[in-house]
Amino acid sequence: MKNKNMISFALAGVLTAGTIAGLTGFTSKDTEVATSFAAESETEASATLLTTVSDDSVTEESSSDDSSSTLTVAEVAAKALPSVVTITNTSVTELEDMYGYYGYYFGYGYGDEGGTTTYESVSVGSGIIIGQNDTELLILTNYHVVEDATDLSVGFISDDEEDAEAVEAVIKGTDASIDIAVVAVQLEDISDETMSEIAIAEIGNSDELQLGEQVVAIGNALGYGQSVTTGIVSALNRTIELDTYTAEMIQTDAAINAGNSGGPLLDMNGRVVGINSAKAADTGVEGMGYAIPISDVVSIIEDLMNKQTRTETVSDEESAYIGITGQEVSSEMSSVYGIPEGIYITEVAEDSPAAAAGLQAGYIITKFDSTSVSSMTDLKNLLAYYAGGETVSIVVSYQSNGEYVEETIDLTLGLLSDYQDVSEEAEEAERAEQGGRGGNN
Repeated sequence: MKNKNMISFALAGVLTAGTIAGLTGFTSKDTEVATSFAAESETEASATLLTTVSDDSVTEESSSDDSSSTLTVAEVAAKALPSVVTITNTSVTELEDMYGYYGYYFGYGYGDEGGTTTYESVSVGSGIIIGQNDTELLILTNYHVVEDATDLSVGFISDDEEDAEAVEAVIKGTDASIDIAVVAVQLEDISDETMSEIAIAEIGNSDELQLGEQVVAIGNALGYGQSVTTGIVSALNRTIELDTYTAEMIQTDAAINAGNSGGPLLDMNGRVVGINSAKAADTGVEGMGYAIPISDVVSIIEDLMNKQTRTETVSDEESAYIGITGQEVSSEMSSVYGIPEGIYITEVAEDSPAAAAGLQAGYIITKFDSTSVSSMTDLKNLLAYYAGGETVSIVVSYQSNGEYVEETIDLTLGLLSDYQDVSEEAEEAERAEQGGRGGNN
């Protein structure tokens, strides 16, 4: 018999050229009863998830809702399908290999002198319409579905599959530590006909799930378009280790396959109780799929929903500056050394915005404005959309009494041009001093 610790878990995520990659969670929050697509509570200032009832605004009528009754699988599918979308991610990857090297030297038309080849990869996954503000439709998916995207498009359900509309989308925010992303589509880009056919998903309560309860999974399995599977809740709070994190998930025997990333796991009232995530992938293993419980990460999802969507980089004159040097804490390093993934600060510049905010060497930056960061490249790419003078929240981890604690810090970004001038003066002074000593310049 194989030890249970030897079972491998395949991320039931993105379908890309026949390869499975990434997947994970989503959740909910108790909010006001909402039945219309454009609920009044969903404004650009504060978009919220739709749930059946709230803790403190339950009326006699709403509390006696049909929560005890159930729908058929066909009825659940009919209710939920308008809120499920397909997501297509186009990304570019540069790989070093012998083919690129020889392709350059033997004139095959690809590769370069450094032995690298650039590949364009197209992958597909799923998503859930979870909200709307004044200008955007908000869609929840997994981080791996949108990771490294150069272009994203969202496909909506339609009575005629051939006429299904696909619209350009942008990443609004991500949390890689739990594999979550929120994607935004401009409302003006969506046709009136499509708007009349789609809907916002209703969020359930995964804390109320029971073993043996029937559930339904919907997603873009194998990239063929939306499909429906059903099963039961096989286990709750099942701890599994994936590539970059460990999570407690709902186990189900509903079929979860490549392309299901970001699709919903639904109760028999058609409410989202989980995000289809992973499957046990091993010889002789069948019917072991996993979904992130919907009720675990409400605040994170709503933070991402309400972030400002940034699609244009700032001008050189407005470029922001923080004042740190750092190095990546990868998932491998995190696993080996037991430290959080993120950017390990090795130095904080004197009189810099980072110093003013209280950042110190040894701190690990894990999030910048609610978006996960794991390298200085990640941070640099994000900063391109922020202007000096803006104040953002960052999440840092640092050791206290032998344990890592987390803290959120407000950081006011500086203008890069202000600090570049100081830096250039310092370099000139150093060169002059070295010249006076007869040193090398």
